[in-house]
Amino acid sequence: MEGRDVRGHYEGLAAEYDEHWVYGPDYVPWMSSRIADALRLGSMDRIADIGSGTGLFAREVAQQLQPRHPILCVDPSEAMLGQLGTPPPVGLTPVAASAEDIAEGRTRLPYDQLDAMWLKESVHHVADPARTLRGLADRLAPGGRLLVVMLPATIQYPLFEAALARFEELQPDPAVVEGHLRAAGLEAGLSHVEHELRIDRDKYFGMVRARYMSLLSTFSDSEIEKGIEEMRVAHPEPVLVFPDRFAFVLGRRGEESA
Repeated sequence: MEGRDVRGHYEGLAAEYDEHWVYGPDYVPWMSSRIADALRLGSMDRIADIGSGTGLFAREVAQQLQPRHPILCVDPSEAMLGQLGTPPPVGLTPVAASAEDIAEGRTRLPYDQLDAMWLKESVHHVADPARTLRGLADRLAPGGRLLVVMLPATIQYPLFEAALARFEELQPDPAVVEGHLRAAGLEAGLSHVEHELRIDRDKYFGMVRARYMSLLSTFSDSEIEKGIEEMRVAHPEPVLVFPDRFAFVLGRRGEESA
């Protein structure tokens, strides 16, 4: 999704991001547990959340895991990282940097190598995914794991048709991302997880109006309002129920020295 001011989009959303983005109270604990399980996280692991935003998932993982080394919340948006608080919660360390900064070694991390890292719905913001994922893979310790969490190429969200079509135009194919991890020298596999979402219809319309998904920033205010009217007609029910399906692309470095 290059060609747009992605950082500016999130800078503007930062103060209200958690309010608009979270579907319900069960979602963050559920996703955080899935991430921790997929990466087989342990309390001694050196961990980074690349594209952490406000740290929603890193915060939850830290509470569950009680890590001995703080989880690095890596994000280019100072405003998003600022939502962690000052000082940040115990177990979290903010790092103002992009995925490319880490991959290219432009930003020095507190840890020489990482045992685990994840990118949650941020790989589509990367201009050159193959290069960036290869650089991130190079930051892994022997036995290290890299997880890319992303939406599939098609989603079943109750969005307006133009938004769904634009999503399909912009969203990378998880199978291609799996190939990037293999090309980076990792053992890679692709799986899926699914969670049923239930959300008040008006709350969801408010999230769309606030452009909670970055692709919605490609639409004007009038296009968003027209889209919401389309959604209102298509979904008269007061509570929207729909599946949230994610691709989990997991890569693992061999135990030999990197």
